[in-house]
Amino acid sequence: MKNLVLLGAGYGNIRVLSRLLTSDLPEDVQITLIDRNSFHCFKTEYYAIVAGTVPEQHIRIPLPTHEKLKVVYGNITTIDTANKKVELNNGKSVSYDDLIIGLGCEDKYHNVPGAQEHTYSIQTIEKTRCAYDHVNSLPPNSVIGVVGAGLSGVEVASELRESRSDLQILLFDRGSRILSMFPEKLSYYVQNWFIEHDVKIISNSNITKVEQNTLYNHNEEIHCDAVIWTAGIQPVEVVRNLDVEKDNTGRVVVTKYHHMPNDEHVYVVGDCASLPYAPSAQLAEAQAEQIVMVLQKKWKGEELPEVMPQIKLKGIMGSLGKKHGFGLFNERPLLGRVPRLIKSGILWLYKYHNG
Repeated sequence: MKNLVLLGAGYGNIRVLSRLLTSDLPEDVQITLIDRNSFHCFKTEYYAIVAGTVPEQHIRIPLPTHEKLKVVYGNITTIDTANKKVELNNGKSVSYDDLIIGLGCEDKYHNVPGAQEHTYSIQTIEKTRCAYDHVNSLPPNSVIGVVGAGLSGVEVASELRESRSDLQILLFDRGSRILSMFPEKLSYYVQNWFIEHDVKIISNSNITKVEQNTLYNHNEEIHCDAVIWTAGIQPVEVVRNLDVEKDNTGRVVVTKYHHMPNDEHVYVVGDCASLPYAPSAQLAEAQAEQIVMVLQKKWKGEELPEVMPQIKLKGIMGSLGKKHGFGLFNERPLLGRVPRLIKSGILWLYKYHNG
């Protein structure tokens, strides 16, 4: 019996499961999913958990069940590609014939002293719960610092503003304008929303140190009752420890078939894979579709295509609280209530098709 092992129940591997479990799996293939939790969380919605605007049950679904699927719970400590096995923190090991690594990312602290110890994270559901507990126990007029004004930082700051109008919110941006990877029209729309809603944007910031209740910007002390870190990501440690080819961000280099160049049995999906796109749930799902196609052809003994289809992303969307949002579709900005409605609709459809 061949064992296809999936590491992590993120967007990529959930898409792999949804495709394979509804197709005719070969009789000699079984699937093992390894994860810490018994559910799949919608990581793109963690900002709402921190703000307390959505209960956790609304942004998670149970893992699928199937006679050919085995779920193993635990934290992965080692990926041993030489011996084709995965080791867990509880002493268990799981052998594989084919492996899909979909373990996601964690915060990158850029060697800022105290950042890891004294800031809150939204990279896992467990850390997001901790952030929620602290932020929502703060008294009125407390100061929240959000470090990083990319998509995650913008969504966290705006959702917090709507849920806690009594807080002072500081949004620290390393650049001269927030969401600098987007067109200026979109960036300025979001900036004006923050100005209108009394969120202070601190541009051209450089966080040099973080201490308990104190953040240093260019060595200037700024009091913060809580600091939420959204200033960069990197692959999880167990992937960073792999002795394989990686790009300059630490992501694993993959072939056009999404497996490692020197190991056709190890695939990498999502935030851990080196691709010419910014990491996103949408990208992980697009990768997963191609990995499923590759696996099915291999199991049938068919040749793989010389040229793989180009991954086409539909667009990017973000929220500004519950009523406004922004998006970029075919390089064209979409601003206001419509993108927020679209984002909510996509979330509903995702839950409907996967829940």
